[in-house]
Amino acid sequence: MNTVRENMDVGTEQYAAPASTQRAETPAAGTPAQPPRSAAEAPRGEGSSFVSAGGRKAGSALRARWFEYLSTAAGLTILVILAAVAGFLIYKAWPAIVASPEELNKISWFKADNLLDYIAPLIFGTLLASLLALLVAVPLSVGIALFISHYSPRKLAGPLGYVIDLLAAIPSVVYGLWGALWLAPVLDPVFKWMTSALGFIPLFEGYQAPAKNILTASLVLAVMILPIITAVAREVFLQTPRLHEEAALALGATRWELVRMAVIPFGRSGVVSASMLGLGRALGETMAVLMILSPGTLFSFFLLKPGQHQTIAANIAAKFPEASGLSVSTLIATGLALFVITLAVNMLARWIIARRSEFSGAN
Repeated sequence: MNTVRENMDVGTEQYAAPASTQRAETPAAGTPAQPPRSAAEAPRGEGSSFVSAGGRKAGSALRARWFEYLSTAAGLTILVILAAVAGFLIYKAWPAIVASPEELNKISWFKADNLLDYIAPLIFGTLLASLLALLVAVPLSVGIALFISHYSPRKLAGPLGYVIDLLAAIPSVVYGLWGALWLAPVLDPVFKWMTSALGFIPLFEGYQAPAKNILTASLVLAVMILPIITAVAREVFLQTPRLHEEAALALGATRWELVRMAVIPFGRSGVVSASMLGLGRALGETMAVLMILSPGTLFSFFLLKPGQHQTIAANIAAKFPEASGLSVSTLIATGLALFVITLAVNMLARWIIARRSEFSGAN
């Protein structure tokens, strides 16, 4: 009985302990209630989770705001630089724009009635060389990109892609030396045959050795822009939705039908954007064209004749070291024309891509 009573007393004390503790914490009657302590006044461990969560939210909001400001500033910087370049070209070219034909004819190499007549053949030669390079490079680049993405074994696709990408790292001077010293002699018998067999077509009439004509320069430009177009087209083709490809194969399509019905429609806008990137590179190429092309300022479609064409960039590089005064303004005016052409090409590319961007891999 004593043992049972002792156990009951111990249990009563354990049960009553919380109540006594609760009574001790309750303020006496007439004593003003203490205000609740803030998170800063709370002992360590009390309210720390609230402080850390609030601090993290405030820090994240601050970082997001600063990132927004930096991104906006970066975007505006590009526009400011573009406007600064345009303003510089206009300012430096203005003396040549407002100069009279008599003043321009005092320049030793200026052989035209006015500034527009001097710039127009250069624009024609630049566009002709770039378009010929694009006609050669785009089909070849698309074929290489399709082979790497959908035809070649995986062990071959990686090294082949690296080799194509390495072509973009070769300096333009090396391409110029290669075109002048190796490609031109190789093309010489080909151009002779084209003149003898197809000379009735004005495009291939009047070839004269060595092969320092617009067609040789365009072939070198095609090799130079090939890695850019191939790399972009390859990445776009690899992004073709797997469901599209599996659906085409499930319907019994062959590999070519899969490429024609699923891959090429998806990557069409991407190929256009890649082609415009290559065109921009071809428009501004200087040293390779300067080392290969025999210059001329004519509106000529004779692709095999030397001394017929010249590009804006190569003309500036050839004449700028000896230019001074008004002749410098004249060359900068031709550079302004190239700037406008490049801007127009990029705007055209963006318009073409925007038409089918939501239905293709342009994004």
